[in-house]
Amino acid sequence: MSEQRLSEAHGTKEEEDENTGTNTGPGGDTAEEPPEEDGEPGRDEEEPQAAGSPPDMLEPVEEAATQADLPDDAVEPKEPQIAQMAENVGNSTATVKVVLVPEGHVMTVAFAIGLSIQELKCHLASELRVPVEVLQISLDGRVVEEQQSLMELGVRPHSSTRMEMSSTDPSSHPLHPLRPQEHDSMRDVITVEVITDEGLFQEVVVEIERPRQQKAFLGGYRHRLTGVEYHHAAIQTLPKRRPDRGVVTFSRDTQTVQLKSQAQQCPVSVSTQMTGIGCYISCMNDKLVTPGKYTTADEYHDRRLRAVICLQSFTRRWLAQQAVDRLKKERQRRLTWLQMQERKRREEKEEQLRDRRQRWMNPERREDLNLLYHALEKWRREEEQQINSSLRGAERKAALCSLLEQETELIATIGRHHITFQNNNYDEIVQHLLDKSAAPHQWRAADGRLIEMDNQHTIRARELRDLYSNINLFTVSQEQRSHVLMTLKRTVNEHKCLLTRDIVDLIDREVDLMKRGVTTRNLEGLRKRICTLFLQYIKTPAFNPAVAKLLKVPQNPSELNKDVFLCRSCHRYLRSTNFIAFARGLTARCKDCTRLNNIARPRNEFSCYQNILRRLRADEQQLNKESKIPFLLQVEDIRYLIEVVWLSQSALNASSDLYNLVLVRWVHQRDWSPWNCILLSKEETSAHLEVEDVDKAYETTFIHKVKHKHRLAQRYFSQISTMAEYLDSQPAAALSNQLLSKPITMATHRLATDPSPDSAH
Repeated sequence: MSEQRLSEAHGTKEEEDENTGTNTGPGGDTAEEPPEEDGEPGRDEEEPQAAGSPPDMLEPVEEAATQADLPDDAVEPKEPQIAQMAENVGNSTATVKVVLVPEGHVMTVAFAIGLSIQELKCHLASELRVPVEVLQISLDGRVVEEQQSLMELGVRPHSSTRMEMSSTDPSSHPLHPLRPQEHDSMRDVITVEVITDEGLFQEVVVEIERPRQQKAFLGGYRHRLTGVEYHHAAIQTLPKRRPDRGVVTFSRDTQTVQLKSQAQQCPVSVSTQMTGIGCYISCMNDKLVTPGKYTTADEYHDRRLRAVICLQSFTRRWLAQQAVDRLKKERQRRLTWLQMQERKRREEKEEQLRDRRQRWMNPERREDLNLLYHALEKWRREEEQQINSSLRGAERKAALCSLLEQETELIATIGRHHITFQNNNYDEIVQHLLDKSAAPHQWRAADGRLIEMDNQHTIRARELRDLYSNINLFTVSQEQRSHVLMTLKRTVNEHKCLLTRDIVDLIDREVDLMKRGVTTRNLEGLRKRICTLFLQYIKTPAFNPAVAKLLKVPQNPSELNKDVFLCRSCHRYLRSTNFIAFARGLTARCKDCTRLNNIARPRNEFSCYQNILRRLRADEQQLNKESKIPFLLQVEDIRYLIEVVWLSQSALNASSDLYNLVLVRWVHQRDWSPWNCILLSKEETSAHLEVEDVDKAYETTFIHKVKHKHRLAQRYFSQISTMAEYLDSQPAAALSNQLLSKPITMATHRLATDPSPDSAH
């Protein structure tokens, strides 16, 4: 009767296993399970019969229930035993089949019935590699609470149950088996029947462990016909570890060498024969071998020594050739570099001359006018010197008068050039002003992107800019011109004032004249008046608020009192932007008076000093990005440093070509400053930059001369508050006591009275 029940239960398990899709082994692998025929999956625990648990497994539970019905005095002696039995029952395992919804795959795990559903979720989440929060387990269509255990859900020890598990976020965390069905050819769990000691059949759940890597073949057999391999049982289980006796032992096999003897027999083909009775051996091909000269040990070692010396000589020759070739390559590379530097300096010089000649022929800036006046003054002095040296009396006066007339004509020519480039640059200046006022606000975001933003002021400025560009087009047809004029009339009629009324009157006049058939050439003056008034309209902040930040004169009169200075030449109160700024402060004369004085009297040209300052800042920016002194100095300071301190000539070869002079560091380890610099030509700069210690490279007299000039510069710039914090620890008073040159002191005194650099001459 028991065998019949076992067979029926076994058949029931086979039907349930046919619906199983996946199994989970202890290693976390998941695979689809093919239809089973032997049994259902589990995890290393024995599974009871389908109809119920075996009698021997239920006896402790029934005994615990029977003890619960007895009186209290009868139960007290067995309470520890009952608690221990309940704990043992909670530690018992059961086979849990989890169906993954909606895929339909099945995971089979052996789980303790005393553990909660939350712990089961954690185990399954680690197997499926999904968060625990998205898992939801149901039993018979009802969601199971996480605090409940399998025992509370009615799962008995060594039994099996079936649950459904789904994901609350299937789009982000879907439930998929970890091992596809095509990668799994064997089930993870099988059920076998064993005979117990009492002679009863019992089903045991056996879980097959899958190694993460292929095991090595350690022995076994292979069927010749079917090809089936039968492995030894030793390779299916872990090796048995020998007990540690605490004594280090060594094997004799690892301490001795294995010897082997083997006989060798020569082949027949290498045997020799001799002439004998019945055998004739020909001697036609025989060779007569005679012994050579005997070589002693000394002769042998002497021959080896000569061979070694010969090899060393050839080797040293080869190394010498390699060294010579390397020196030749370095010399050629050095010569090539020097030629390239010389060509670069020559091209730079030619570019400077070409640029200067271009500026003479086609002046486009005010600096170009200074260059023309400087060339005019140089020519006048040469002509005057020649006249004074060659002529006397009335002829000299007549020649000077003729020279004055020529100078006057050249000044008028330069003035005409000035008017020409002003007219040419007028449109570019106006267009630049309009583009700048219509530009959107820009800033850099945290990620480096450039962000642009428009407001109502920039949009208004952009509309006025486009309208001004259309008004300046005089070559359009009459219909297009009328349309642009009507658009301008509607725009200016938004504000009622005298300026807008004048613009409207001029627009009506042009429209009337165009209807009367007046030619475009006769309307050119009227159209320029309209453009001029409309530009004035655009520059008015009340009509175009975006242009207020670009005007030189602030619209608020209270701001004029904060930044106003008196010009000692023209006696006008002007803003600080109208004065030339340098390290000591602002000049006493405004820019217009300074420019007019330069044209009338000294006629100096400062572009060479501007180039020296620009190159100095670029070099110091590469050497030290935190350098500040070169950016505090202005062109007038560089001019004083070159003309007064260094006398406008190189410190080494006394070259006076300002376009070929450069200010570099005297000591390379310190930042550039007026008291740590030297004026050299471009050819001498490269050699000076290679000097590591100036005290060893230059003579003592030259070093004292350079340090004296450093003290002159330090005394002058120590009077400037912004430069005082960068001075050395040596006090300025001590430095002033070392200055004994009276002409330099007088020039410095005049500069202190009048900050204009022109007084240094």
